[in-house]
Amino acid sequence: MNRRTLLQTISAAALVPPANLFSPSNAAANAFPESSIVYELRVYHCYDGKLPELLKRFRDHTTKLFEKHGMENVAYWTPADEPQKSNTLIYVLAHPSREAAAANWKAFQDDAEWQTVRNASEANGKIVEKVDSTFMVLTDFSPALK
Repeated sequence: MNRRTLLQTISAAALVPPANLFSPSNAAANAFPESSIVYELRVYHCYDGKLPELLKRFRDHTTKLFEKHGMENVAYWTPADEPQKSNTLIYVLAHPSREAAAANWKAFQDDAEWQTVRNASEANGKIVEKVDSTFMVLTDFSPALK
């Protein structure tokens, strides 16, 4: 399935974080100047039967490592309907800028803890078959994320 087809299956409302995610009380939300923030939509397509392992890796390790490397976890989803329900993870990260995103990903990939976690989780074979990544900026008519 290509990214366009997948994105058409996702309700636009599902891509918007809960209203209070970026509230003033959320310190992480104020970490990046609003004008430079880029959002990264990532779609992971897993090998058959491997989604539970990927979700465990994200739940137990990956999200914390993202934060360690300057990536803000915005939200995570799994599709509600088959065939994507069994093999797809969708999430959005926020980065201070596109340049920061590149540096953050390099630092993440080079992190010895990440390499150990990835290798352990893939001891019984690769988990992710394909990753789609799209960088996005809010339009001038988009409601502000609160």
